[in-house]
Amino acid sequence: MKKSTLNIYHGALLLSVFLLAACSKEFLRRPPKDAIVDAGFYKTDDQLMAATALLYSKVWSDYNGRSAISIGDFRAGTAYSGWNDKENVEFNTTANTTANGASWRSFFIVIGQSNLTISNINKYAGPEVSAAAKRMAIAEARFMRALAYRYLVMNWGEVPVIEDNLKLISDTSLRKNTVESVWKFVISEMRALSEDLPEVPAREGRITKWTAEGMLARFYLTRAGLGANGSGARNQSDLDSAKYFSQRVITKSKYSLLRSYYDLFLFPYDNNAESMFSLQWVYAPGDWGASNAAPSDLNYDSKMCNGDGWGGDKSATWWMISKYEGFVNSGDTLISGRTLDQRLKATFFMPGAYYPEITQKLADGTTPKLIYPYNTGDNNFLCIKKYVTGRAADVGGQSAQQNYGNDTYMMRLSEMYLIYAEAVLGNSASTTDATALEYFNAVHTRAGLPRFEDPLTADVIFNERIVEFAMEGMAWYDLVSLHYYNKAKAYAILNSQDRGLFATAPDKMPDPTSWKCVKTSWASFRKIIANDGNFLIPIPAAELSQAPNLKKPAVDYYNK
Repeated sequence: MKKSTLNIYHGALLLSVFLLAACSKEFLRRPPKDAIVDAGFYKTDDQLMAATALLYSKVWSDYNGRSAISIGDFRAGTAYSGWNDKENVEFNTTANTTANGASWRSFFIVIGQSNLTISNINKYAGPEVSAAAKRMAIAEARFMRALAYRYLVMNWGEVPVIEDNLKLISDTSLRKNTVESVWKFVISEMRALSEDLPEVPAREGRITKWTAEGMLARFYLTRAGLGANGSGARNQSDLDSAKYFSQRVITKSKYSLLRSYYDLFLFPYDNNAESMFSLQWVYAPGDWGASNAAPSDLNYDSKMCNGDGWGGDKSATWWMISKYEGFVNSGDTLISGRTLDQRLKATFFMPGAYYPEITQKLADGTTPKLIYPYNTGDNNFLCIKKYVTGRAADVGGQSAQQNYGNDTYMMRLSEMYLIYAEAVLGNSASTTDATALEYFNAVHTRAGLPRFEDPLTADVIFNERIVEFAMEGMAWYDLVSLHYYNKAKAYAILNSQDRGLFATAPDKMPDPTSWKCVKTSWASFRKIIANDGNFLIPIPAAELSQAPNLKKPAVDYYNK
């Protein structure tokens, strides 16, 4: 699907992002004044749309690169990486871990650019700009800022809330704010801005009122556990709010589940009916940050992409493969089964499986359709399939090395179905609520699985979320949400995981009907130890050295 309308004036906006990124070693630095701030720019509704377009892409570039799945999946235990993401795989994320700094930097770039956009619109919007366009543009910026704070507070805990970067130049007293007050801020922001967004996208790829209400469902479900402080009982009012907003999105919005899970990642899938919010990347030769560079780190081999296949060290973990229905543990070293769950083939490459949308360029010059290879040794990994779209020839020429145009999901409608089910379950051990089961099964059966007829439990819903959103940067935040109200269970899950590698053998090549997974003999790493001392990610060392106030105790944002 084309995204040209979202990227009107895209070239004119690049300067502001480049400058912001260039001066973002310290997130407290004042945003650049030589970005688009002159009164001559904000004259029309179209120019306001252009001013917020970059908030859907380039400002998220550092996060989208290696950081989204490095923290969201590798740290959560869904996948293994032997190189770039090893510290997160081994739960040894430090103040100097690359993905740590990149994520922190990206989130504060989002916040800084959002703040600057709001300021510029209020200051420069001309009389020809409609009131509705102005409200929507400011709402978009507030939405992005609130979402960035959601990531910050869940990864680092206490962080400073910044609504006006321009004031920071003369303010040396900025402190971190308490977790509770950060959550109060993001929820109050999302509630307020939702009223200023349209019910249908103003242009392709733009957020809507229902996107904001979906975020409210996500936010309330997470915050419900915050006051429990590990006791296990979540706040009922927040659970009720999560249920309310998720059902409103399901029943009132125009979003709908795709019939095929595989089609969610089959190019061109951008801005499909299930996508409530995606980062809007474009194929942009020579324009670093405007395109999606993440597939470069996921492609397992240079022959099936554009010469940038750096994902050969990445694989599903033993814990992850055990989550798929149809695969059964046979002792401690063997898992065997077949792909009952259609999400497996769409998420990880399976030896012998046919992927006709991807071609390989072989040494003899031929370009056959991809059959994922099987190596008879014990290093046949299940590399990552999601977001891998193949070579330029497979996508109409719209890709090149480190330059892909496929979008990154930030929220899909299926999450609303599972949020509703979990909110109904709440603090109960199980639920047979008919609507909760209906919504759960809408997601479950879409994957080719039989209806789930037993009562829903927390473990059933958690496992469903893990397989539904694997390799979408979601799993870690599910564990953080659990940690808010049941630390012991979060640690038990993490510490019981086998995060190690395994070799997968098909029963025949090609078109296998079953596989056997055997633990890799030469891989010594298997387990982590998660506890209060290492669960939260440490603030990047560079930020602490440049903003020493971050070392001081946090204060309530609303009672400073």
